Amino acid sequence: MKILLIRFSSIGDIVLTTPVIRCIKNKYPHAELHFVTKKVNAHILEANPYLHKIHTLDNDIQPLLLELLKENFDYIIDLHKNIRSRYIHFILCQAFNSNITYISFNKLNIRKWLYTRLKLKVLPDKSIVDRYFVGLQKIQVSNDGQGLDYFIPKDSELKNEDLPLSHVYGFVACAIGGQHATKQMPVEKWITLCKAIQHPIVLLGGKEDEVMANTIQQIDTVRIYNACGKFNLHESAHIIQKSKLVITHDTGLMHIAAAFKKTILSIWGNTVPAFGMFPYYGFNNLRGNVAPQSFLFQVNNLSCRPCSKIGYKACPKKHFDCMQKINVLEIAEKANSLLS
Repeated sequence: MKILLIRFSSIGDIVLTTPVIRCIKNKYPHAELHFVTKKVNAHILEANPYLHKIHTLDNDIQPLLLELLKENFDYIIDLHKNIRSRYIHFILCQAFNSNITYISFNKLNIRKWLYTRLKLKVLPDKSIVDRYFVGLQKIQVSNDGQGLDYFIPKDSELKNEDLPLSHVYGFVACAIGGQHATKQMPVEKWITLCKAIQHPIVLLGGKEDEVMANTIQQIDTVRIYNACGKFNLHESAHIIQKSKLVITHDTGLMHIAAAFKKTILSIWGNTVPAFGMFPYYGFNNLRGNVAPQSFLFQVNNLSCRPCSKIGYKACPKKHFDCMQKINVLEIAEKANSLLS
């Protein structure tokens, strides 16, 4: 049996597919599992032991199609469900003159539109992970409840000397970055938060977050270590794994932290947990229950929130109340109490 799974992007979305990968492989241990994703995201799954092969999409879909045509897939499990993923299914079926079994899931786009535009809360109280498994009933695959996976290649594991001596015995990981500006808390809020946390801190993010991280680090250059842009994704994941707790936006590192079963304090701006992308720990999250080690911080009862299921470069209303009104002292109090 050959099974093709499709999820093009992004970091967090791909991590959220890992229970599907694991449960299919455990149900059908002799099956070959292939995964299609964007070339820039292939490294996320490179150490996943359940996958036989990763196929990548660059700018042109034709080389990918030629590669996939060399295989003879029995099933396509579409975890992205867009025009390109359906086109892949169409081409493979035409080439082999067969009806490859196609399995997808309900993206609930109409319900998300109703929520973002009309503020009608008609989304189910469940993670996107649990929605994936509804479609998998067709091949008798069920959720094992073990949560997400993230596998770090051996050569990407950090050594003790990669972090300052002041942080060797424990620290708070603060993921300050985000793919969209409306998912990110302003630097002034991070400064107030980091001042109030009474423990060593590692700031995580990409090169684009380095300037903001430098500003935050000036609070205390010994207690706060700026790791933004210094480590790749696997190395940043290892920092997450070593941390005592994680403070993060709605971003990929949040889902990686959930894969390691870390205590997470997540900060929500223009997006909402109701979209099904909250930290997922497995069966603790069934029926919409937030797991005991997950704490959500958001400004409720804003008439403009959520404004998008993804995010914007700037607040459409110009006030950015969803982040400006976040009570960071409450977050710091929770972090200090958990660590003490």
